[in-house]
Amino acid sequence: MCGIVGYFDNTSNKDIVIKKMMDRIIHRGPDMGDLYTDDSCGLGFRRLSIIDLSEAGSQPMYSADGTKVLVFNGEIYNYMDIKKDLLDKGYVFKSDTDSEVLIHGYTEYGTDIVNKLRGMYAFCIWDKVEKKAFGARDIFGIKPYYYYQYEVNGQKSMMIGSEIKSFLEHPEFKKEVNEKALKPYLTFQYSSQPDETFFKGVKRLRPGHYFTYQNGEMKIEKYWEVNFNDEKNTIEENIKRIQDVVDDSVRLHKHADVEFGSFLSGGIDSSYITSCLMPDKTFSIGFEQEKFDESTLAADLSKILGIENVRRTITGDDCLGKLSEIQYHMDEPQSNPSTLPLYFLSKLVRDNGVTVVLSGEGADEIFGGYEWYDIDAGQRKLRQLPGFILKPAAAIAKHLPEFHGKTTLLRAGRPVEETFIGEALIFEEDEAMDIVTDRFKNSRSVRDITKEVYDLVKGKDDVTKKQMLDIKLFMEGDILQKADKMSMAHSLELRVPFLDKEVMKVGEKIGSDQKITNGTTKYVLRRAAQEKLPEEWFKRKKKGFPVPIRIWFTEEKHYNFVKEYFTADYVDQFFDKEKINKLLDDHYNGTINNARKIYTILVFLVWYKRYFIDEVAVN
Repeated sequence: MCGIVGYFDNTSNKDIVIKKMMDRIIHRGPDMGDLYTDDSCGLGFRRLSIIDLSEAGSQPMYSADGTKVLVFNGEIYNYMDIKKDLLDKGYVFKSDTDSEVLIHGYTEYGTDIVNKLRGMYAFCIWDKVEKKAFGARDIFGIKPYYYYQYEVNGQKSMMIGSEIKSFLEHPEFKKEVNEKALKPYLTFQYSSQPDETFFKGVKRLRPGHYFTYQNGEMKIEKYWEVNFNDEKNTIEENIKRIQDVVDDSVRLHKHADVEFGSFLSGGIDSSYITSCLMPDKTFSIGFEQEKFDESTLAADLSKILGIENVRRTITGDDCLGKLSEIQYHMDEPQSNPSTLPLYFLSKLVRDNGVTVVLSGEGADEIFGGYEWYDIDAGQRKLRQLPGFILKPAAAIAKHLPEFHGKTTLLRAGRPVEETFIGEALIFEEDEAMDIVTDRFKNSRSVRDITKEVYDLVKGKDDVTKKQMLDIKLFMEGDILQKADKMSMAHSLELRVPFLDKEVMKVGEKIGSDQKITNGTTKYVLRRAAQEKLPEEWFKRKKKGFPVPIRIWFTEEKHYNFVKEYFTADYVDQFFDKEKINKLLDDHYNGTINNARKIYTILVFLVWYKRYFIDEVAVN
């Protein structure tokens, strides 16, 4: 696991600039680093050694004829199969790395190499002869990939990187807050627009896309898309297919030349992966508040499986004390509270000498694991009403003040496209509009953001629509961003076996009736895990990573911590200071639970202060 940086322009002193960009992301690859420069290109690489620990695996890596240069972040899990084909075609390999398969594969297959890959990756290949760059990102967006276009000396130019913070070291990068990012973030809790980030001009290469860049022109192509299509297999057939493909994926994901372990909560996803992997150690995080602590369940399962469990309890002081550093590593504001324990969990793993860890991300999105995919009893009852009654009632309720059952009525009486935006709805759009200053009101609407995704699944059932939205927005913008950034903050490689091309192929072909059955989410996956887990585990409801921020913000010391940010001089340029402080005070006084709203505003302000006021590299 590594980090990449690069840029394409006609400036001099590329060695100096690339080295500074590399240093910004040294946490992604502390083992070694190197660079390549010419008149048109500079590429840099930081390495965390996982496979072939020798210098033969170092990057940048070159093609056999020396005309192509590769920098690559990730793992190609089927590289041995591709390597066999390349060996048969006469290619000679100098290392045992998947990186060398990429550079030879591009020479042989061209851009079609992306359709052969099974793994997580963000890479760039520079053709010195054609003066052309080729880059690609994996199909789920497990590995981050950012780019920024600019002009220098009258030439169109571009920089790329694993993390936005590396761009800060380039003299042509203009650090500005993107005014279009704040309002949608207040609703979604993460940077939800793939073509916008919180840094003006910085964009993400979308998952399942590749680019070519030549003579200042960037062309982006989609090479993969989710395709949900129920093949009407029996549940027994699907159970067997899941078991086979998960076993195979875990087998491939545990290939490493360093020690590996697994994250383990009390939920079924990480438990299933752990039972397939059977590592030497599992790792868990808990909180002082018992109702938020699943680490005891993880310890219990580890004992049953005969695996050592390493766990740590963390506090509000721990989490808020590291909030600035966490947001520095995140690059952008991200107010999913689960980011906090994930940071400490990753540190725990690394402190115990483990370099690779497996986790259960992706199972919920692929196999229908979230409770919001099902409709509750209240919605079922309301949907028994005739449409000519239910729909007008919902339309009227939308404009009424809050009342008991309003949300249920709105969801029951309106299509999913109008009611569902993903895991969290922090601020309603009109609420967000009310607290931001005029400068930040002119941004894309929530419906504009979700429409692009919903258009991909027109005519599908509601569960499928929700899955697609979560895969395209929540998983890529929230789940995978924090998984990568929090693990790499501690030089830890995080692997996600559920997010595998072959696992996805199985999940795509399972109907919603087997994913949600009699109110049980992820039903078919639970049945598949049944053989490997105690009954209590595969029946357990999903909790996620519950974090007691609601309690913390009622404690004076944490209230004062937030108050200091909410009353700072720079707040006025973003928010109505009086209104956001009322949210805080009402929560502190026990009037209403505003914890998620408070935390979402706080995270943005912490991020802004770190990047635009303090601007110091993390120690």
